[in-house]
Amino acid sequence: MAAMGSIAALLAACAQPPESATASGDAGTSASNPRAASPAPVPAASREPVVIGTPAAPAPAEAAPRGGSLAGQTRTFSTRMAVYTSVPFASLPGWERDDLAESWPAFLTSCRVLTSRGAQWKHVCAQARSVDAQSAPAIRGFFEREFAAYQIRDDDRRADGVVTGYFEPEIEGSRNYAPPFIYPVYAQPQDMLYLDTRSLPAGDAVVNAVVKGRNVAVQPGGGAGAYTLDLSQIVRDTADRKARLRIEGRQLKPYYTRAEIETLGAPNAKVLAFVNNAMQLYEMQIQGSGRIRLKDGDVIRVGYAEQNGQPFRPTIAKGPGGKPRTAVRTRGSAIELELDDDDDSGLGDESVIRTRGFTLARPLTSGAVVVPGRSVNASIKGSGIQDPSYVFFREISEPAANGPLGALGVPLKAGRSIAVDPRATPLGYPVFVSTRVPGSSAPMQRLTIAQDTGGAIRGAVRADYFFGNGDTAAKQARRMKERGQLWILLPRGQVVASASSHPLPGLRTRGVGNLPNCLVADDENCAD
Repeated sequence: MAAMGSIAALLAACAQPPESATASGDAGTSASNPRAASPAPVPAASREPVVIGTPAAPAPAEAAPRGGSLAGQTRTFSTRMAVYTSVPFASLPGWERDDLAESWPAFLTSCRVLTSRGAQWKHVCAQARSVDAQSAPAIRGFFEREFAAYQIRDDDRRADGVVTGYFEPEIEGSRNYAPPFIYPVYAQPQDMLYLDTRSLPAGDAVVNAVVKGRNVAVQPGGGAGAYTLDLSQIVRDTADRKARLRIEGRQLKPYYTRAEIETLGAPNAKVLAFVNNAMQLYEMQIQGSGRIRLKDGDVIRVGYAEQNGQPFRPTIAKGPGGKPRTAVRTRGSAIELELDDDDDSGLGDESVIRTRGFTLARPLTSGAVVVPGRSVNASIKGSGIQDPSYVFFREISEPAANGPLGALGVPLKAGRSIAVDPRATPLGYPVFVSTRVPGSSAPMQRLTIAQDTGGAIRGAVRADYFFGNGDTAAKQARRMKERGQLWILLPRGQVVASASSHPLPGLRTRGVGNLPNCLVADDENCAD
């Protein structure tokens, strides 16, 4: 699913250059290796800004042990969920071999958006216009000159994460309701309201609130036109710090769940099309985009518009022994996948579907769903899908030759665009990824651009490759679930949002107060 606006301007000031970094190609504290060091005591966190400086000089190979780095040799800073360590470009595995010309079109499309984010990005994108787009060495020189590389680790300082894949699915459908095309594809509801959760008082009390347009604001004391809001029902820790609400009488409540939408309908949402398969529609919601092919051959392209604000809780398929086929860790609002031994499980099983790293169970029961303007004679059961989250789409007119629009609002490029968690990796930024080709031991090391996000993409070292559309892309994406490491490229001179500088090798940031939620402030995709 693609993510949900103004963005703080990035300052162009420069600071002292980061000190030299150790080569960070090793997994350090990966799932296959025990942690090299126990967590160190956590000092009081500061929120002083970190300015990305001049290139990091390579450190001697013997300067640091595996799994750690020597204090004073590595410039490191932290946010609530990630740790960033400056490294030389030469330490990125495969950096010299990658054909960067393949990533260049995706980077230039990001510049359409990034130039509105302050002087630093205006400078970078202006410099990009003079680069020979066909020359990988020229492009490599541009990135090494204008950016600094930082390896991303999670809040336990583990370098290894999970890389999955996604694609643009295609479903048979109709503009009109006509069995078997009975499942509506909804546009964004007109009755959905938004609440900035940062404005809420602490606790789970019932408070008064007023509605101003599509926005909700707490109003102590009530007054004319006030509604009541039960704070115990509000999920505060969303990436964009927004709750999705609706009005019921004189109460404000969380927006409808999937089961409620399917069994009660969404009368305030336009129906874009009808499809014949509830599970394929669910997969399209998880992917965040898709194509609906009509009987006359025309294609409706849809992209993510909004989500109902409910948590993403996929129904995980079980293996023969009853063990979940997808190992999932949940920490706060993070959904983190773990690799399992049966990595290809379910690919040939009609009872399951594999998407974005999850092996999902097909619904056991499926019945009639409510369609606006249609009476239902049969028992209304809904699709049988238990996940409370629900995605609304918008019709897009992007040429078929281009990829679907990601959360950044630009077309995705197959093999070079990725979806990320915007709290750890801001959208639009270059990210070097080192992983393996799905189902193979061959390395897959390339520069990508973070242009999308989604409810299934949660975690600091977490990336989702966009493979394109068609059967081949679908097969590759469904097989993709590999260990991987990430390096974000940050423009030199950029100030990253109130990050905290911590040189301690064993630092854990989980539970540390006063750390920022986002690397870069972005109210549309990630807000502090």
